[in-house]
Amino acid sequence: MRAFSSAGYTVPLGRHSYPMDKYRLVPERLLAKGVLARDEICEPQPVTRGDILRVHTPEYVHAFCSGRLDRRAMLRLGLPWSAALVRRAFVVIGGTLAASRVALSDGLGVNLAGGTHHAFADHGEGYCIFHDMVISLRRLRHEGVARRFLIIDLDVHQGNGTAALCQTDPDVFTFSMHAANNYPARKEHSSWDIALPDHTTDAPYLDRLQTALARLLERCEPELIFYQAGVDVLTGDRFGRLDLSMDGLGERDRLVARFARQAGLPLVVTFGGGYARDINVIVEAHCQTVEIVRACLG
Repeated sequence: MRAFSSAGYTVPLGRHSYPMDKYRLVPERLLAKGVLARDEICEPQPVTRGDILRVHTPEYVHAFCSGRLDRRAMLRLGLPWSAALVRRAFVVIGGTLAASRVALSDGLGVNLAGGTHHAFADHGEGYCIFHDMVISLRRLRHEGVARRFLIIDLDVHQGNGTAALCQTDPDVFTFSMHAANNYPARKEHSSWDIALPDHTTDAPYLDRLQTALARLLERCEPELIFYQAGVDVLTGDRFGRLDLSMDGLGERDRLVARFARQAGLPLVVTFGGGYARDINVIVEAHCQTVEIVRACLG
């Protein structure tokens, strides 16, 4: 198995609610636990501006890259601008694209970042600048490598950017299972949305997911699956409203990995959100995801 990470995934934000240090700590812990060997963690190449322009408007891309977004746009994005943040955006997308190529050849690829599902064509929001999964799938389609895609989004927040970007694309099926009463206040229409009540626990969550996965291939015929594996569904997450245990989270990841294996479809894993007050909980959760998908597919 190959996973993608970079020192450039971590940039200074000052005092901030976004747990940027997880991108440094997760690969360190995966190596320490022996889940991944050092030669299995690869440095991705940044994508080009042309790749990003397949998805995002020239006005937005230029304004962000040059540091000219207005204050309102930056508040909506939720991250302080810096040249390092611009470089990070390009290399994180490169990680998802590289993981996609590995998945197509080996069955599984992991980006130890990404899952930026709140990015729209003309703006970013919710800590998401550009949409790594949609940029990657359009690059793959441009190259003639794959045409039909499934995005499984199990972050606690609806993948509103994903839904908006793919609504008119018949060859991308978007599935989002999220907390009904959480951000974003205005939901977009995914191909299939399942909105869960506050404080949903392991058993009902896993039952809904297992039932949905059993029906997904009746509704689409993908060649590649992107999995947005946000860990903000854990109980006690600052920005979550669901109550999964760590064991329940692991079973969630196991269900998705087994679904991909049984369907004979390559799987790309991206991290998504996670905002526990103790960063060690976030790191443990992301590491568990990697360990489980590797056990099932790698």
